Amino acid sequence: MYSMVMTAIVRGMDGVCIRVEADVSDGLPVFEMVGFLSSEVREARERVRTALHSCGYRIPAKRITVNLSPADVRKSGSGFDLPVAVAVLAALGVIPADALKDTLVLGEIGLSGAVQPIRGVLPLVAMAKEIGIKRCLIPHLNREEAKCIPGVDIWAVEDLKELVRYLNGKPYQEKGLRLPEAGAVLERAPDFAEINGQAAVKRACEVAVAGMHNFMMIGPPGSGKTMVAKRIPGILPPMSEEERLEVSKIYSICGMLPKEGFLMERRPFRMPHHTISPGGLSGGGSLPKPGEISLAHKGVLFLDELPEFKKSTLEVLRQPMEDKQITLVRQAGIFCYPADFMLVAAMNPCKCGYYPDRSRCSCQEAEVARYLGRVSKPLLDRIDICMEVPVLRYDDLTGGGANEPSSAIRERVMAALERQRSRYLQTGICANSQIPPADMAVYCRLDSGQQKYMKLIYQKMGLSARGYHKILKTARTIADLEDSEKIRDDHLNEAVCYRIQDKKYWE
Repeated sequence: MYSMVMTAIVRGMDGVCIRVEADVSDGLPVFEMVGFLSSEVREARERVRTALHSCGYRIPAKRITVNLSPADVRKSGSGFDLPVAVAVLAALGVIPADALKDTLVLGEIGLSGAVQPIRGVLPLVAMAKEIGIKRCLIPHLNREEAKCIPGVDIWAVEDLKELVRYLNGKPYQEKGLRLPEAGAVLERAPDFAEINGQAAVKRACEVAVAGMHNFMMIGPPGSGKTMVAKRIPGILPPMSEEERLEVSKIYSICGMLPKEGFLMERRPFRMPHHTISPGGLSGGGSLPKPGEISLAHKGVLFLDELPEFKKSTLEVLRQPMEDKQITLVRQAGIFCYPADFMLVAAMNPCKCGYYPDRSRCSCQEAEVARYLGRVSKPLLDRIDICMEVPVLRYDDLTGGGANEPSSAIRERVMAALERQRSRYLQTGICANSQIPPADMAVYCRLDSGQQKYMKLIYQKMGLSARGYHKILKTARTIADLEDSEKIRDDHLNEAVCYRIQDKKYWE
């Protein structure tokens, strides 16, 4: 007897439908699985056989053949266990064939028949909705994740016997959804009010977030670079529903959604260690999974001690910073992941950390040049704002004055981003940092006097076209923070100052 069950696998950010066909016929007793299978899928045969026996279902001494189609797509992951078990039971007549119409089955099973959770349920259920599948049978522990996609009937089961009862006509009973704990969602982020002094650095940070500009801080150890970076999440704007779903898909594929299984509430803040490999940053494996730059999508990627990263690792950033996505080419195919992140970097100016203060720095000029040379000029050219973080003065450190809280900075940031949203409505641009070169004259208009000034700056600083445009984009953000539709001279001056520091150290 023949049966067919629909399931799916994740490839990149999308789901691919897989047909699980089972045939039980006379012949030598064997359980065979075919269809370009990875080792973990081949092992499903023994898990399914033992789980069926544990649940009391007798497998006859016949030839059982299971085919996973299409045969040219490599099947990997543990999510084929439940579809294979259901297909075999349907072929044996335990489950009626018509009960599986317009149904997607996902899940891993244990030897006792318990249905275990799998990764990537969110993008797979979203794909099922797009192709018209009306019902998804999934593990109980993936329920809240799947419920985030409206318009699809979700049946969450805890074991194989429960699933068979439902498919044989027992009405499905929802066990009740857990509600997210308010404390988990509203967990307090570190506040800028805790940082004394460094007013210029905090201002630069505000400008960077208001336009989603890439931001780098250079300064000696203990000047507060990491403290500033870790407080950026407190001034980031909330994500839209579309952004929450897109980010949650990435974390679902990696199995990193919150324990409760709900969508991501906060923008990501990723802080990989400098020993990370290029594959860990970009995504890797024969069937690649998202790397840190994709996990930072719509959020912040913070690289502390930037020159300590391998140069080959840092060069991975260049293409995603421009294209806002990363494309990985493997033997199994081409995989694209989103990578629209704000880069925040912190570094010391030399190996000991105190250059150019010769009273404390003992590094030779060649050593300083070698240390700074670990960060390439093409990567520096993609940094919009570079800020020197000076040593904190004692009076600032011990001053009892009230510092501005993150909530006040966040209000200004959100107001500036709202102006950008209105300006770029239906253009595909989300923030000033994404203005394409063709539209610079439209959104960053300068009068004749400002054009002469920028011509002088362009020649004197030896800017590239990308560096010149980044100054204009930063000035556009500063104008938005002050609710000015026109870019003024003081906005240009401030934006130029944010490009001077990298020239100071690298030239």
